[in-house]
Amino acid sequence: MKLSKGTLVAVVDGEKLALFENTGQQEISLTAKPTPEIADRVSGAAGRISSEANPDNDTQAEDGFALGVTEVLNKWVLTNKVEHLLVIAAPKTMGQLRKGWHKETAARVVGEISKDLTGHTPEQIAAAIEKA
Repeated sequence: MKLSKGTLVAVVDGEKLALFENTGQQEISLTAKPTPEIADRVSGAAGRISSEANPDNDTQAEDGFALGVTEVLNKWVLTNKVEHLLVIAAPKTMGQLRKGWHKETAARVVGEISKDLTGHTPEQIAAAIEKA
């Protein structure tokens, strides 16, 4: 996958968010960006459909974190702080993120990789992007 310079790369799982900016011209070169405060949520998105009769507290906390991430990214898109967005997230988290995207955020998503890469180095993340 090719990324334009300035693309924001959000790497997310149910507990962590890491942000990077692609600073490379021809090749992908990721520079870490400060991580914003993500508001704690008691539970996930309203209308959550679960195969479990009673989602456990961990599941609700993970869904709530994903909702907090979507709120931050939606706000940045709507205030023109993000032009292009690549999202790399654990598969379950990716599903929760998609539910919360504003239509403008969804339009600025240039790619999605459903893989848990939190805790990986920028070089490992860049390699995964290039393979996608």
